[in-house]
Amino acid sequence: MIQTIKYARENKIPFLGICLGMQMSVVEFSRDVLNLKDANSEEFDDKNKNQVIHIMENQKAIYKKGGTMRLGAYPCNIKTGTLAEKVYGTKEISERHRHRFEYNNEYKERLEKAGLICSGVSPDGQLVEIVELDKKKHPYFIGCQFHPELKSRPNRPAPLFVGLVKTAKMLKK
Repeated sequence: MIQTIKYARENKIPFLGICLGMQMSVVEFSRDVLNLKDANSEEFDDKNKNQVIHIMENQKAIYKKGGTMRLGAYPCNIKTGTLAEKVYGTKEISERHRHRFEYNNEYKERLEKAGLICSGVSPDGQLVEIVELDKKKHPYFIGCQFHPELKSRPNRPAPLFVGLVKTAKMLKK
């Protein structure tokens, strides 16, 4: 998964990472661009030094998994001038979640300075919902913590899927 993400990032191939896909894009970027060779998710290695993805604070004391994760629709505020804003056409969205692990905000400043933009966050700014590369540097590299497929319908596809397909079609020409 990490090698695929790296290939898409370096070769400007349209990429949409959903939930674990977004998390692994943060891991890949941290390893390759920030040179944090041991960057990982706490889900896979709970002892490594650079857990760029970690368990949500309110999930730490829960040992029975399943229904104990972040579930349901949550609001997300989108940063002005980003690919996410262009794709959604608004600055506020609500998307459905199903996960226990999150972007680790301790790395946010370094990741953003290196070019991985946090373009969507929870209203309190504590949870990163969307990451992306600058649209001037990559035609479509975006990852979301939520699951857009849960609200997508054949006659109303989720905006992130529409953006992915439009970009891929445009690049094919």
